[in-house]
Amino acid sequence: MIGPDDLRAAVGSGLLSEAQAASLKALAETRSGARQDLAAGDEPFELFKGFNEIFIVIGLCILASGWIGVNSIALIGQIGDVTGQVMISAILAAAVLWGLSEYFIRKRRMVAPAIALSVMFAANSGAGLNAWLASPFMVAQQDYSSLTLPLFLSTLAIFVFWLRFKVPFAMALIAFGIFSLAILLGGIQAGVPAEFTDLFLLSANGPFAWITLLIGAGVFAVAMWFDLSDPHRVTRRSAQGFWLHVVAAPALVNTIALSLLEADTAMSNLLLLCILVLFAVVAIVIDRRSFLIAAIGYIVTLAATVFEGQGAATIVLLLGVFLVGLGAFWTAIRAKLLSLVSGVLPIDRLPPSY
Repeated sequence: MIGPDDLRAAVGSGLLSEAQAASLKALAETRSGARQDLAAGDEPFELFKGFNEIFIVIGLCILASGWIGVNSIALIGQIGDVTGQVMISAILAAAVLWGLSEYFIRKRRMVAPAIALSVMFAANSGAGLNAWLASPFMVAQQDYSSLTLPLFLSTLAIFVFWLRFKVPFAMALIAFGIFSLAILLGGIQAGVPAEFTDLFLLSANGPFAWITLLIGAGVFAVAMWFDLSDPHRVTRRSAQGFWLHVVAAPALVNTIALSLLEADTAMSNLLLLCILVLFAVVAIVIDRRSFLIAAIGYIVTLAATVFEGQGAATIVLLLGVFLVGLGAFWTAIRAKLLSLVSGVLPIDRLPPSY
């Protein structure tokens, strides 16, 4: 094991520069946090490192609530440039959030505060930019074109935040922002759908179903780029891929599941199960339980809330049996699958089987 004294000695002898030593130390800490106490073949997942992080997140939430409350009270009864006051408040909040991120994310390398700060920065950017650029009168008349620029700039602001702090969860926010922007542009061109489910049904008019599929495929491709660059899951690139898979899976399965569940026939239900088996094969090969559970969880939610009947209930039952069995024999099934696709896929860039 290489300790701090070894790194200092390496820097003193000229073997490593200070930047290289710092990078090596950060890599060692990341590996320890990602793989420590994990069974062989398990998927790293970390929302917080200790209760102190939860303590800080609660403090950040209370701080944000107080900030919103103070500014809301200050705006009550104001006559004049309310938009300008909201913008100034958003700029000040962004500066505070950036400073807190420098400390808790870059210096302390905390996980839960990083997620909380990402969400707060995204919400603050959206609120400030919409107050500045959006037109509430146009929105009230179902003209949403004034929301396009603030939504684009909000997504860009989150991307800048990610470039600086590399928070994996921020990557999911970027993907969601792109998806929202695409749906908004589609709605401006094709009109507002009559029902919410029309956004994702292949049988409905409008481009929304295809937008969902294309965005899902794009997010999945970016997630795989991160995964293939870190097959042993020891750096933050793996965490970036994790959150992108959580976004990509529902987007990919969304249109297919809604369209098949709407039919509610024996053939459509069987076809849906076959598609889920295909999703399962992909998830096992790339070793991403998060990809599969996000897809299946979304379908279960649809079956329980949007659709009713014996067919939907049967699908939920079968999915539960399927997940339990797959979880019990994941490693063995994956080893067999990798041996079958070894001549087709670059398995050296995928997580090893155990």
